Amino acid sequence: MRSFALGLILSAVAAPCLAQTVLKSEPLALSPYEVVFVQDPSCPAGKVLKVTGAIRGLHRRKACVPLASAQASLATAIP
Repeated sequence: MRSFALGLILSAVAAPCLAQTVLKSEPLALSPYEVVFVQDPSCPAGKVLKVTGAIRGLHRRKACVPLASAQASLATAIP
């Protein structure tokens, strides 16, 4: 019974760590190789824009990814 309770507590603590925040707009400053998820109208329903930062002189990578594979929560965040 103790091991079940301990497992339940650990899963409750670990679950919020897996979620990513979905931003409403793309941030101006983004570190190289940093990944953010943005709600973007150019992506179809059920998908979010995944933006990956790049080193100086290169363009950021942008791709529409399914929300489930991104493991993102629709929490409100201010960029």
